Amino acid sequence: MLDFLGTLQRTHTCGELRAEDAGKSVVLLGWVNRRRDHGNLIFLDLRDRYGISQVVLDKDLSPAGHAKAEQARPEYVVAAIGKVRLRGKDVINPKMVTGEIEIVADKVRILNDAKVPPFSPAEDAIGNEEVRLKYRYLDLRRAEMQRNFEVRHKIALAVRQYLSAQSFYEVETPFMTRSTPEGARDYLVPSRVHAGNFYALPQSPQLFKQILMISGFDRYFQIARCFRDEDLRADRQPEFTQIDLEMTFPQQETIFRVVEGFLASSFAAVGISLPVPFPQITYDDAMRQFGIDKPDLRLPGLTDVKAAFAESDLTTLAIDPALPVVALRIPKVGELSRKERDDNKPLFDTRKGAKYIDDLKRLEKSFPDAVVKLRELAKAEEGDLLIIVAGDAATHINASDTKVEGRLSEREIAVYSAAGNFRVELAKKYADRHGAFAVTDAVVGAEERNTGIVDGSAAFRPIWVTDFPMFEHDPETGKWMPAHHPFTSPHEEDMDRLVSDPASVRARYYDLAMNGLELGSGSIRIHRQDVQKQIFSALGMSEEEAKERFGFFLEALQYGTPPHGGIALGLDRLVMILAGATSLREVIAFPKTAKAIDLMVDAPTPVSDVQLKELHIRTALKS
Repeated sequence: MLDFLGTLQRTHTCGELRAEDAGKSVVLLGWVNRRRDHGNLIFLDLRDRYGISQVVLDKDLSPAGHAKAEQARPEYVVAAIGKVRLRGKDVINPKMVTGEIEIVADKVRILNDAKVPPFSPAEDAIGNEEVRLKYRYLDLRRAEMQRNFEVRHKIALAVRQYLSAQSFYEVETPFMTRSTPEGARDYLVPSRVHAGNFYALPQSPQLFKQILMISGFDRYFQIARCFRDEDLRADRQPEFTQIDLEMTFPQQETIFRVVEGFLASSFAAVGISLPVPFPQITYDDAMRQFGIDKPDLRLPGLTDVKAAFAESDLTTLAIDPALPVVALRIPKVGELSRKERDDNKPLFDTRKGAKYIDDLKRLEKSFPDAVVKLRELAKAEEGDLLIIVAGDAATHINASDTKVEGRLSEREIAVYSAAGNFRVELAKKYADRHGAFAVTDAVVGAEERNTGIVDGSAAFRPIWVTDFPMFEHDPETGKWMPAHHPFTSPHEEDMDRLVSDPASVRARYYDLAMNGLELGSGSIRIHRQDVQKQIFSALGMSEEEAKERFGFFLEALQYGTPPHGGIALGLDRLVMILAGATSLREVIAFPKTAKAIDLMVDAPTPVSDVQLKELHIRTALKS
């Protein structure tokens, strides 16, 4: 027989009581985490969001309470009324913050029962993720998930407080807007009132936040929901949240300082210090040093080792002397077996016109002096894995070039990229050997974070990447495409090469990377209509096409648009890093699977013919 709550009110949470509370009369409300029946004594571990307290029902002291406790099972919702007492020294539980006390209950109310759950929220890990997502309400009861969302709340609150103190206004932008190309497919919303027309869910608030700058708001931010219909992976979801901000009259450095400020506040909110300012690197140098535009600074970068080889050596090894020759080094991996080397082959991208050499013992037989020089240049120590990546003289990829000295060509970028991606994959594979990521795990799991601030300078390595290419060449169509979005401002000194040498044009675009993940990206925007028209023209877009796609925005640019710029950072990704999670699904309350399915509510689903008729839609499915 279930009981009513009546006028009963909770006096304390299940994680609150300590030794100094001994003797107090208390009322605890929560779920039965575990139940242990010792005959005359029944122990209920009562759980809520704040922790667990042990409740004791003694048959001799409270026969009625003991009888109620006999009915209780895991996940039953229970009220326990009694007194706090100290546990005996030999039964103190040091693993629980409430481990010095227990509640001797004289009354128990069973407020609701529960079916036997498919898994217990008391478990630390549940292997089947699909079961977790189907019964997400049970999964979210687990202590690990509760901690993740505590981290999320603290970060969002710290961001809001910091930006508000910096004179930013939080302004909401529409969820239903017009479809504009932003790199991924839009989620479309059919209009019942306007037959055959559609709204689009925003991939980002990009144009609206720029219009807010035209509107004179000066400093805007929003913790914004965004929607993209794209293929999913561990750090990508169809709906996600970003910390979005825009400012008028900024220099690039102004935006960097604001972002560094709210990130330092966010890290501090969860007990981690993050030194500022962050280092900066240009895109070209990031590719030269790391082969990737989101470098992980916890591992050694790439080393230019072309000087180790004579020109005849390169010819013999079928290496293109016009392209980079670099070494990647993964510390402490040890010598690889033939099988290990074979297993690593699929991790290397051969489509980029590059090749690699991973058997230095064999190389040393023919080129002993080169290998000695190679080890010196790469600063390789005994046990380090050292691999050479270079342009393949036998493979010439179709890529654009640039006429500006010092700027990387697409063919050079391809070789660096092959090396950088290989470095990342090998670092993941041999993480247990090199141990470079363990420092981050240690800080994320540090107990001291609960009471103070832990030094995060070695564990979290942020870096700004600047001066990205403005355009990228599509070899299939032969056209130049915007590398980011078409509202990014080019560097003023590169404007005269928009048509003559698009590959050399740099964007006033920047990314913030941390530990090999892209945290956010932004740019200084185009604020002049004449420049915006030039960019559209350079992209091969006619005036009519530009007006059709962006007419409302182009018109707004004519009414005194100030210089402005901004950035968007992924809140989900930031929380994932600080929670020590491996997937965005661990820090989003109700996520989708890799196939964009919500298993809990069983969405998406078909809708009725009546609904489709109201929306003037007929479905035509392929057989």
